[in-house]
Amino acid sequence: MATDITPGSVDTNRPPASLLVRGAHVVTQDERRSILKTHDVYCEDGRIVEVAPDVATEADIVVEAAGRVLLPGLVNAHTHLAMGLFRGYGDDMLLEPWLQERIWPAEARLTEETMRAGADLGLLEMIRSGTTSFLDMYFMEPLLAEATAAAGMRGWMGWGLVDVGSTAEGDVHERLKGPFQAFAEDWADHDLITPSVAPHATYTCNPETLEKSAELAAHYDIPLHIHCAETRQEVYDVEAKTGRRPVAQLAATGALGERTVLAHCGWITKQEVQDIARAGAKVAHNPTSNLKLATGGVTPLPELFAAGATVALGTDGPASNNACSLFEAMKLAALVQKQQRWDPTILPAGEALDLATRGGAAALRRPDLGTLEEGKTADLTLVDFRRPHLVPCHDVVSNIVYAAQMADVTHTIVAGRVLYGDGVFTTLDVPSVLSRAEEAARQVCQPVVEA
Repeated sequence: MATDITPGSVDTNRPPASLLVRGAHVVTQDERRSILKTHDVYCEDGRIVEVAPDVATEADIVVEAAGRVLLPGLVNAHTHLAMGLFRGYGDDMLLEPWLQERIWPAEARLTEETMRAGADLGLLEMIRSGTTSFLDMYFMEPLLAEATAAAGMRGWMGWGLVDVGSTAEGDVHERLKGPFQAFAEDWADHDLITPSVAPHATYTCNPETLEKSAELAAHYDIPLHIHCAETRQEVYDVEAKTGRRPVAQLAATGALGERTVLAHCGWITKQEVQDIARAGAKVAHNPTSNLKLATGGVTPLPELFAAGATVALGTDGPASNNACSLFEAMKLAALVQKQQRWDPTILPAGEALDLATRGGAAALRRPDLGTLEEGKTADLTLVDFRRPHLVPCHDVVSNIVYAAQMADVTHTIVAGRVLYGDGVFTTLDVPSVLSRAEEAARQVCQPVVEA
């Protein structure tokens, strides 16, 4: 007899129950981009075991999916997990004053308690929106890793580094060689958590920090996650300070390579596109945040694709988005490219979906993610297509990209565990998460506003 999906029913310390999703319209995202009508998907031990029209195997959990579309779990390749506390705080400002006058002063007030509240809020939002994996960049990452593991999410936890206001040479050694090394080793080989090193940007980090970050990324074979060429001012400032543009500065410090994930890249040249591709670095495009902050430049996706670069999709943090919806990001990614180039054929729906699935998996160097195929990891997103804005369905991928919303997600499954199903969260206490987040936001933000 199948087990019900109930609050608190998933223990992430135990192996996942067997799972059968029955009668779904399956968007595989395989090499042929196959779409399978009315298929079952059977998962066991966190893996996709069988995809067939009629799976006979019994399962602990059965999800009836008629009228729904099953796709690979969405991958958010750039976010700041706990920044939901700053949602709607400091809107309609330029990036630099927004950071300096609102965000950084508020972040200085974060405690372990308020950070955990923000992390749980971010996890709740991403789970609700069908995101199954994310690449983070923030602070107190050991605490955020614990929260992510407890929620059952798959996270690459980026140890944030900023040198602004610091001139002490010992800082880098202290923050990287000591605490980060312990963090990386404590979470090594965890099923859901991968540590990563995350120097904020070339304009906020000294060359030594970039060099040490690159060394650690290579030593532990983990991502180096960094903002790059987000604004024109950033490019000017870095060039004035170092004599190099951001991409060249990363290359000069050894921080541009196959493990590098570059967030934004809205102000890169044709030569830098080639440099990124040759280095094997990945780009995380964040259209929603870039539009809201009016950063001006648009990530040159056609040129990056032509050069053979890997491109993924991110939401950025909820403070500059103001949500964590990859459905919105897919749509905006496509629309921005079309509008900028005066060409509606650029970035069709299928390529936009690739960014949020296959592209994200490639950026994180996880070939077991990003597609829905037998033998792959069972990270899945189920979407209800019996909604007014999704009917009729002439093209399922078109509807996913141009019409679907995060509220249409009915199930979010990570490693075969149902973290959200038909309104039920199985690992997070929703009233507690919301009330703790509201209180944390008051504690952190109100004093900054009063000041």
